[in-house]
Amino acid sequence: MSDEALIGRAVELAERGRGLVSPNPLVGAVVVSGTRTIGEGWHEGPGTPHAEVIALGEAGDRASGATLYTSLEPCVHYGRTPPCTDAIVRAGVARVVVAATDPNPVVDGRGLRALREAGVEVVEGVRAQEAERLNEAFAKHVRTGMPFVTWKTAVSLDGKVAARDGSSRWITGERARADAHRLRASADAIVVGAGTALADDPALTVREPGYRGRPPARVLVDATGRVDEGRALFDDAAPTIVATTDLAPRDRRDAWRASGAEVLLFEPEDGRVPLAALFGDLGKRDVQGVLLEGGPTLAWSAVERGLVDKLVVYLAPKLVGGADAPGALGGPGFGPISEALPVRIRSVERVGEDVRVEADVHRDR
Repeated sequence: MSDEALIGRAVELAERGRGLVSPNPLVGAVVVSGTRTIGEGWHEGPGTPHAEVIALGEAGDRASGATLYTSLEPCVHYGRTPPCTDAIVRAGVARVVVAATDPNPVVDGRGLRALREAGVEVVEGVRAQEAERLNEAFAKHVRTGMPFVTWKTAVSLDGKVAARDGSSRWITGERARADAHRLRASADAIVVGAGTALADDPALTVREPGYRGRPPARVLVDATGRVDEGRALFDDAAPTIVATTDLAPRDRRDAWRASGAEVLLFEPEDGRVPLAALFGDLGKRDVQGVLLEGGPTLAWSAVERGLVDKLVVYLAPKLVGGADAPGALGGPGFGPISEALPVRIRSVERVGEDVRVEADVHRDR
């Protein structure tokens, strides 16, 4: 098999750690001797062996003179586990093929340099873009301290998220909804606004067959205390955080706490929760990936403030119409049209009867 194909296998293995590894990166590794794969591994979370070490352990003595393929640059520092570079050199690996360098300043090129200094042949940059996308949330967080924000929305072909009577279930089909649960599984926190919580009463849990990761934190943004503690968000299926202001009545804040939720109090910004401050707080908690599932008002607040990194839109083959039916983005909007926010389409694919569009936002950051 080619280097590209074997790195592809390493990326595939890395995906198995989704929902388990944060705040560590996703990593997969393959050890090949001649034309035979003799070891494979992937990282399963903080404190557990790294992908390279697992793959080398499976290979055993056969790793001497072999090639190691890894989706991310091997670590060169002591953390909860010893450096992977030491294990690679000790095993006698002759060649290492790396997809992406580690954006963590503690590593970032030092792992590759250590291997080369030890006499290991190093090839880097194979399918780098694919591997970098695996860890886009990790990369942004280690560089900026802020989480990577994905805004997910489901709309009709004419851009409506609900009918004029407020009904929105279900715009998309079953396969699109299942795909959205995979997005939840990849996030550390899922954020909704009060409007969505009141209209849909979502539980915001991951309902994906075979999912064994930790439940993402549920974050309710409710500046004025509109959502009562009897909603599905306040069950014990996952931790809940309420971001609010002193505009919310004290008894409502006390009721949220009594239900087991953590309440974060912010200074109001134009009567709203300041999203930049909220996301900064989440970043300090090692929340690397945020999935924004809020309605048009919350979505506009995040987009307007430049807080959204990626957009995932599920387009349903339906026409809703209605001047009063809400669109995906609320607020005053951008204007004139020359001021509209550009996005770069990453992929377009069919998911059942629906179309899934993924796009990058603010690529200059």
